[in-house]
Amino acid sequence: MILVRAIVRPEKAGFVMSELSDAGFPAVTKLDVAGRGKQRGVKVGDIHYDEIPKEMLLMVIDDKYKDDVISIIMRSAKTGEKGAFGDGKIFISPVEEAYTISSGTSGL
Repeated sequence: MILVRAIVRPEKAGFVMSELSDAGFPAVTKLDVAGRGKQRGVKVGDIHYDEIPKEMLLMVIDDKYKDDVISIIMRSAKTGEKGAFGDGKIFISPVEEAYTISSGTSGL
């Protein structure tokens, strides 16, 4: 099992979740987050925005679906703006175990 953490633009989060659900991956946790990437924020006129609002999507999936899920997120979260930055990042981490609280069963 792996944990997929995708940080995407807020206006893209709903579309990404819809595309994941349509592809058979409906289990997603969404969190409002704020941060910055390598560009260290954004400057608009005289104002510097140090923290940019984003959405973080979390999902635990079987390893065999990793490439499919990454492809869906990449395609659906990309803005397509030439030279655009800030579309987001995807992080993959191993998950040793998962338990369902109501039933006590392990696994996905």
